[in-house]
Amino acid sequence: MKITGKALIKLGYKQGKWFRDAIEYVNKRKLTGDALIEYLDSVQPQTIDPHETAIPFHVNIKAESELEESNVESVKNTMYALMKTPTIVNGAIMPDACPTGAKGQIPVGGIVVAKNAIHPAMHSADICCSVMMTSFGKTDPKKILDAAHSITHFGGGGRDDLFPFPKDLEKRIKGNHFFKDEKSIVLAKQHLGTQGDGNHFLYVGISEKTGETVMVTHHGSRGFGAHLYKKGMKVAENFRKQLSPKTLKVNAWIPYDDPIGKDYWEALQIIRDWTKLNHNVLHDATAEKAEADVTLRFWNEHNFVFKDGENFYHAKGATPLDDKFVPDSHEGLRLIPLNMSEPVLVVRGATTENNLGFAPHGAGRNVSRTAHKRSKEGKTVDAVFAEETAGLDVRFFSGHVDISELPSAYKNADAVQAQMEEFGLGDVVDRIQPYGCIMAGDWQTEAPWMKRRRERKERQRRNKR
Repeated sequence: MKITGKALIKLGYKQGKWFRDAIEYVNKRKLTGDALIEYLDSVQPQTIDPHETAIPFHVNIKAESELEESNVESVKNTMYALMKTPTIVNGAIMPDACPTGAKGQIPVGGIVVAKNAIHPAMHSADICCSVMMTSFGKTDPKKILDAAHSITHFGGGGRDDLFPFPKDLEKRIKGNHFFKDEKSIVLAKQHLGTQGDGNHFLYVGISEKTGETVMVTHHGSRGFGAHLYKKGMKVAENFRKQLSPKTLKVNAWIPYDDPIGKDYWEALQIIRDWTKLNHNVLHDATAEKAEADVTLRFWNEHNFVFKDGENFYHAKGATPLDDKFVPDSHEGLRLIPLNMSEPVLVVRGATTENNLGFAPHGAGRNVSRTAHKRSKEGKTVDAVFAEETAGLDVRFFSGHVDISELPSAYKNADAVQAQMEEFGLGDVVDRIQPYGCIMAGDWQTEAPWMKRRRERKERQRRNKR
């Protein structure tokens, strides 16, 4: 009797890539009975169950209000579920931590260490979200903000009319397994010089230490990175089904010791280089437009995966302090923005047992965007904007204010800094005091699909007359 895949499934074996070789082997040798079962048991993939109890993690946050108590409890609960993932060996949460999804999904302000495994959901779709600063000497800050406003781009979609694309980077992209499709290179080119939406910004301020005008940009890898993320999640899910079906889908992983794991790691490095380039072209163009000299520039990511031997540190909204994580570090300096009315912190720090080599990435949130908007009901958008941005040159690129990005949407900046000091999460060596900033704002109000929807409704209204 010839053994088939259906026969193996009837015997209770889980279908997978291993079926083909196993079926060929048993039919060639005409295995039956105990010999058949013994062979199949020896070659079927062994699945790994989640840990029964969560791996302990370091808590570098404390609640200072009733609202924060709820937030901290939610963060801990999601970490308890996440830390049962079988690849995980260590973890930590920062003072800006807040939940980002279902229980078990890595929170903002979370660091998770996995052994020989890359978890795409733990770097999220906004791969390599990062900050870069350039100091322009004693140039007028308004001149820098005006110049930057004229060359940057916030909101949906891309552009293809400004910045040339490096041939060496294009070659690397086309040579990677994950970027073989045409869409990858199109997104990489069209989104160069764009900053997206949400909490991404372009900030101009004055250094307390030098008195120089400084510009800080904050954005990730745009559609180029999001496209890789979708592919990575599909590959990770295929491995999860084979290796650990009881692990939560959101914590699926790609084994680094598999060839495709090394391809994914290289794809992440390409994303990192693209994102750094995206910052650089905006800073260079601003300097040229403003006719300003550059006296200092450095950057750091805060949403990435960092490798140290066989351990992969997944930082979802956490700033790496340790230079081993930042190969292009400038004197160990890192940037931590708080909100548009507060300074951008320049910090330096060392790895400790509880910080795992990381610091916060900002001020974080205690409530969702929607909940924050509800809290402002009874006030006009203009009134809220005027109240919270007094004395600052704050601009929304779309022309529509997004009150979920105003200062009150974020945690108390002083409290975050106090907890940084309490938990040993980096030393502040300078503060870039705010002059003004640019953000996307509520760009979807004027998005093409929104315009079409309004026009369609208007036509329907007229037809009913």
